[in-house]
Amino acid sequence: MTSIALTIAGSDPSGGAGLQADLKTFHQHGVYGAAAVSLITVQNTRSVSKVVPLEPELLRSQIRAVIEDLDVDAVKTGALGSEANIEVVSEEFRDRRVPLVVDPVMVSTHGALLLDESGQRRVRALLPSTFLVTPNAPEAALLTGRSVASVADAEDAARALVQCGVESVLVKGGHLPHDEQACDVLLTQGVIHRFPAKRIPSRHTHGTGCSLSAAITAWLAHGESLPTAVWRSKRWISSAIESAKPIGTGAGPINHAEPVVP
Repeated sequence: MTSIALTIAGSDPSGGAGLQADLKTFHQHGVYGAAAVSLITVQNTRSVSKVVPLEPELLRSQIRAVIEDLDVDAVKTGALGSEANIEVVSEEFRDRRVPLVVDPVMVSTHGALLLDESGQRRVRALLPSTFLVTPNAPEAALLTGRSVASVADAEDAARALVQCGVESVLVKGGHLPHDEQACDVLLTQGVIHRFPAKRIPSRHTHGTGCSLSAAITAWLAHGESLPTAVWRSKRWISSAIESAKPIGTGAGPINHAEPVVP
């Protein structure tokens, strides 16, 4: 049986992030990918010059068209662009029995705002419908209203987010103070798991967060446990950064063609 995953995310015409990165990641992990477009960007590896959220009812229609026809095994969200679009996702998945992975994308790699302030506050309304939320340290700080500057802070932020109703939390450690390792923190079923990985000096990191959450979603679609899904996804991301080829003149993409090791 073919595993199917749906991404609800923004479009990156340069192909490194957003739904383009998600679909490449799904394919590489042996999952059929469907996509509902939440916003359009004008960007490349150097900058983002325009962000246009789609109308919420258009987003809702896309989601329903997929869900009513395809037997979707897992869903992930990326940049949703507006409070209204967040509300659509919250309403559509409140009662659906499918794991929802929320990557609370608020700012692009280039620093462009992908979600306004009201939308940032509204992200918390998605949490009770969410199986896993995957903020980086700055996003975890915005969602919890507390400083996230260490691995211990990341663990505290994960606990605070679980109190908001989300089932599991992965706080990504790439933005934490630099040392030899970047440690992600997963809280699930009351247990903290740490996933350290060596830091890889590279400018080819565009779309890393999108691709990590997409890889986790793909493994969940295959029926894998969450800790194993995170561990396998982290391993693939590290290899995809190391093997990335020069594309563009700015923050280049990871290598989405990196082989997946079971």
